[in-house]
Amino acid sequence: MKKVFFSYSHRDESFRDALEAQLSILKKRGVITAWHDRAIDAGEEIDREIDENIHNSDVILLLISPDFIASDYCYDIEMTVAMERHGKGESTVIPVIIRPCDWKDAPFSKLMAVPTDGKPVTLWSDRDSAFLDITNSIKRVVQKKQ
Repeated sequence: MKKVFFSYSHRDESFRDALEAQLSILKKRGVITAWHDRAIDAGEEIDREIDENIHNSDVILLLISPDFIASDYCYDIEMTVAMERHGKGESTVIPVIIRPCDWKDAPFSKLMAVPTDGKPVTLWSDRDSAFLDITNSIKRVVQKKQ
């Protein structure tokens, strides 16, 4: 079972929820587990939990939006760790373009983004189709890692 880590701005939580719902069949089949910071229980150390989970994930999803890029934590900490792990071959980073923003000069811009052609989810006429497109890409990555 492969572990998928969501790196996202809390302002994009509804998009994370929608993508996680689309990934449900992979979770039910035991192909993946998904983790995000909302899984942190009361009393646990936030930074330690995030650090432990990002370092133990096979796939790291960067949910890209203006708020992700503006977030010091998402951009400077989580994205930096994700790209380091990707560079070492320890995980696969997948940029998921949620909302239009200037991301073409970011460190992750060298990676193939989803949905298809990096078209932001919010610009698709049917968001479920966008999330299905993303899910199919994640499924291919996970199958390669098995």
